[in-house]
Amino acid sequence: MNRAALLVLADGRFPAGGHAHSGGAEPAVEAGRIRDVEDLAAFCRGRLHTTGLTSAALAAAAAHGLDPLALDEAADVRTPSPALRAVARKLGRQLMRAARATWPSPELAALAEARPRGAHQPVVLGLTARAAGLGPEDAAHCVAYETVSGPATAAVRLLSLNPFEVTAVLARLAPELDRVAEQAAAAVHHGIDALPAASAPLLDITAEAHAAWPVRLFAS
Repeated sequence: MNRAALLVLADGRFPAGGHAHSGGAEPAVEAGRIRDVEDLAAFCRGRLHTTGLTSAALAAAAAHGLDPLALDEAADVRTPSPALRAVARKLGRQLMRAARATWPSPELAALAEARPRGAHQPVVLGLTARAAGLGPEDAAHCVAYETVSGPATAAVRLLSLNPFEVTAVLARLAPELDRVAEQAAAAVHHGIDALPAASAPLLDITAEAHAAWPVRLFAS
C-alpha cells in the first residue's frame, strides 16, 4: 500500500473543498438533534452506516476500475436530494482540480472531460486513489473517514464542543470505519448494481431545507 499517498488524500488540508461542508451537522444542530458529544457520536455512526457505506462503495468501485461514468449515474440514483446531488458534483469538481494537479492520469482527464460540471465526489475520489496507486479499500477508508470527520469538525465550530472529546468520538468509531471500508471494498466484486444503496432520508430532507437558508455557516 502507498501509505504516504493515502495520508495525503485523507488529509483534511487536501484542497478539495470539504472544509466548507458540515455533512448535515449544521441543520441537525439547529434542530436540536446534536447538542453534545454523545449526540454527535450517534449522528456520525448513523451517517457512517448509511450514506457513508454507499459513498465508500462507489469510491472503492472506481478505484477497482469499474466504469466511472456508470458509477456517476449510480451515485445519482442513490442521492435522492437535489441539493445533495449538487453538493456532491461541486465537491467532485473541486477534488478533480486538486487530483489532476497532484496525480495526473488519463482516467481523471477523461472523467473531467465527460463531466465538466463535476462528477460525484466519491467517484472522483476513487479514481484519484487509483491514480495515486491506492486500492479499493484505501479509497473506501478515505470516504468513511470523511463521512464522520466532516460533521465532527463542524460540530466543534457550531457548538464549541471540546475538540479533545470530539477526537475521542472519532477514535472510538475507528473499528466501525474499518468494517464499513471492508464491506464497501468487498461489494465491488459483484458489479455496480450490487453496490450498497443505504440511505438516510432525514439527511435528504434537512439538506433541502438547509439549502434554502438565507444565512448559514456551511455550504451544506
